[in-house]
Amino acid sequence: MLLSAYNLLLWLARPLLRRKLRRRGALEPLYLHATHQRFANYTAQELAQAGAHAGQWVWIHAVSLGETRAAAILLQALRQACPDMRLLLTHGTATGWQEGQKLLHAGDMQVWLPWDERRNAQRFVRTFRPRLGLIMETEIWPQLLLACQQHNTPVALANARMSAKTLRQSLRFKRLAAKIYGSLSATYAQSEADAQRLRTLQARAVQVTGNLKFDATPDPTLLQQGRHLRGLWQQADASPRPVAMLASSRDGEEQLLLAALQALPASQQHLLHSLQWLIVPRHPQRFEAVAALFTAAGWQVRRRIEANTSPLHADQPNLSKAPEAPSASATPNIPHPAPLGSDNNTSAPVLWLGNSMGEMPLYYGMADIVLMGGSFAPLGGQNLIEACACGCPVLLGPHTFNFAQASEQAIAAGAALRCTDMAQAVVQAADLLLPPTPSISQTSTSQPASAENPESPKPPTNPTPTLPTMQQAAHSFSQMHRGAAQRLVADLQQRGWL
Repeated sequence: MLLSAYNLLLWLARPLLRRKLRRRGALEPLYLHATHQRFANYTAQELAQAGAHAGQWVWIHAVSLGETRAAAILLQALRQACPDMRLLLTHGTATGWQEGQKLLHAGDMQVWLPWDERRNAQRFVRTFRPRLGLIMETEIWPQLLLACQQHNTPVALANARMSAKTLRQSLRFKRLAAKIYGSLSATYAQSEADAQRLRTLQARAVQVTGNLKFDATPDPTLLQQGRHLRGLWQQADASPRPVAMLASSRDGEEQLLLAALQALPASQQHLLHSLQWLIVPRHPQRFEAVAALFTAAGWQVRRRIEANTSPLHADQPNLSKAPEAPSASATPNIPHPAPLGSDNNTSAPVLWLGNSMGEMPLYYGMADIVLMGGSFAPLGGQNLIEACACGCPVLLGPHTFNFAQASEQAIAAGAALRCTDMAQAVVQAADLLLPPTPSISQTSTSQPASAENPESPKPPTNPTPTLPTMQQAAHSFSQMHRGAAQRLVADLQQRGWL
């Protein structure tokens, strides 16, 4: 009964889906690409390619950017185990599609996951007849899973996670949830807490293989390019200040940062100029909105990509040496901006804006410390593991349910600190990045207790760690939990699915 109602609601919502695609497509044209696939309709060429390898496809569904990056790690291990595998890669978002294009080999296919109506799901499974389906992290689509079960297609939930909130919501429809999760052939959880919640919903063959994101290795070329670009911009601004980065920020978090900076007391106003702030929004359609927000507040904005420049590429000239004042011919793809800040006699603070996709290691290479986006609004947090792998300590907000175990592990390892809100994170960043002053750190004015000064406070038993110790801890933490991809693929092989 509930499934029938669900299918009816999706059918009735078709006009809303088409309208949403048009609206998103106005900002990101890729949403208008191959919209027929959203309804499991395929061109003659697509049908021919699908049919030529029907029964051979290893299907991976990675809805968006983060899931696609996790899928890339798993895919590397899959190709090592099965060099001749045919990949069928599906997505739901434009950022996922763009990232997924980098993963394709000759003969692979990339299509949109169809809208989860019964007939769409059945047509999708009949068209491709995958030998194995791997769904990344949380994407549970009832009709699609049931169609795979009916066609004897094994489907596993890979890098699976489930928050306590999602479990509570799912238990409202306990019988339906048990039917859907019970249709999975196997479940590979990130943590024991995730595994226990998934077992509560009757997921089958649940085991803990760990978080695939620990297996990622940051691109060293991008890291070095980030350090080089930081040097160029600091030369242009004549201000080699430490850099604090709000990474993968979500809607509303930039306003929280701006409000926290604007609310600084007079004794801390120097933080507007003593720290260099870098913001990298999570979604590209918000780049210019963030720029407009800070411009309206009196800031100057320096973009990673200006209208007449292009991003750095991997074939950039060797940047391993310390940056000098380069000529335009020596580094043709690097923007050489006009000076801002003190060089043009203005007191306006300067924001660096990361307005490119797929370059997070570059931005982490520019930063000294990271405020993790998605954790200061109730959105669950973004990928702190990548920041740590790049050597950046992390300041977390109160909302990290998407990375619950990794967050606690990072805090325990000394790679991250928990902050109650954005205002505390701003002051904490200053404590770590700037020399202690009375206006920043109250503990710096404390005098040790002595016979001459018996009433003075004692030093804190758990002092705030230093930036170098946190940087070392971040790198060590990122290396401690590797191996999830190999464990997952080994189990797939043992089950005879590869």
